[in-house]
Formats: sequence, C-alpha cells, structure tokens
Amino acid sequence: MRIDRIKLFESGFQAIKENIEKLLQQSDAKAVLLVDRDGNLITNAGETEKIDLESFATLAAADFAATSQLAELIGEQQFLTLYHQGERDHLYFQALAQNIIIAVIFDQRTTLGLVRVRVKHAAQTLSKILEDIFGGQEQLAPEEEARIEDISKDIEDELDRLFG
Repeated sequence: MRIDRIKLFESGFQAIKENIEKLLQQSDAKAVLLVDRDGNLITNAGETEKIDLESFATLAAADFAATSQLAELIGEQQFLTLYHQGERDHLYFQALAQNIIIAVIFDQRTTLGLVRVRVKHAAQTLSKILEDIFGGQEQLAPEEEARIEDISKDIEDELDRLFG
C-alpha cells in the first residue's frame, strides 16, 4: 500500500507540473505558480529566477486570506479569483480545490481575458488531479492517515532536496 501511495503522489506531482507548464504556454504568461493557502510554494514554471518565490507564496496566501475576510464582510463566502493590475506586470489568482492557489504573472504579451479562460480550464484539470491524489483521505483510518502523512513528509523532503 505504501508503494502505491508514493507512486500516486509522484505521478500526481508530475501531472501537476505538466499542467502548469501547459498553462504557461497557452496563456502566454511570464510565470505560473502553484501555492497552498498556508503560503508554501508547490511548483512553478516560467520566468521566476528574479522572484523571491518563498515571499511570493507567503504573500499570495495572505492576499487570499485578507480578501476572504473582505468577502465575509459583504456577505460573500469567498472570492475565487483575484486580479492585480500593474504598469508592466499583472497578477491573476484563482483558488482551487484542496486549498491551492494558481498564481499567474503576465504582461502585455497576453490579455486578462486569455489568462482567465486558460486558468479556468487548467483549474478544472488540476482540481481533478488533486482530488485523485487527496480525495479519499477523509475516509481513512487514523493509522493510515499517519502513514500517508509520513509519506507526504518524505516526498516533500525529496522535492526540497531536488528543487530546493
């Protein structure tokens, strides 16, 4: 069972990475990042070498948290998308299932409309991948959840070693 879970996580991560790179190409964006709501970078593609990725991930999560509070103040459950327009670069965020955020950095090479359409399509695919990876965990016995947490930690450590 442990080997099957590791293979599921590995193949899932590879599928996520491929979809992020596909989104980058199809949207003509500068960069695409996948961040969790705790402010951890999951993966990224594109022109990110000049970005402090750790700070970006933390601030993107904080931006969503603050905006969620604003949504509640006006009677909304949450906002699923955020858009920030700059002089040269713009940010578009969309929430996914499993508390994940897609962040797209783009400039004049593309339009907000194209980014929105491509992100919407990618979000459906990525949500399905995340559901396949994490979907059944709520029904697991506590000892199985503990084993999966151990595996997840091992995978995170390996990813940090490979990409860190």
